[in-house]
Amino acid sequence: MDLDKIRQEIDKIDSQIVQLLEERMHLVEDVVAYKKATGKPILDTKREELIFEKVRSRTRNKKYEETIVETFSDILKRSRDYQDKNIK
Repeated sequence: MDLDKIRQEIDKIDSQIVQLLEERMHLVEDVVAYKKATGKPILDTKREELIFEKVRSRTRNKKYEETIVETFSDILKRSRDYQDKNIK
């Protein structure tokens, strides 16, 4: 497989990731509404640890595990940032 073909495959996956992230953010809107109504804090460390555990257990190739968990950590950070901007 040449580099152009590999990049085309990556582009396809990136498109799917964008779609899924948009779906996730749509649900984050519901989280914002709930937390705004109930006064719950933005950061829920127990929830985040559960997410990381699930990500670790779902990662088939363990050599990617650290990178994938860090990616989810970034996603959660961006979600918290978004919540912070929209709850206030």
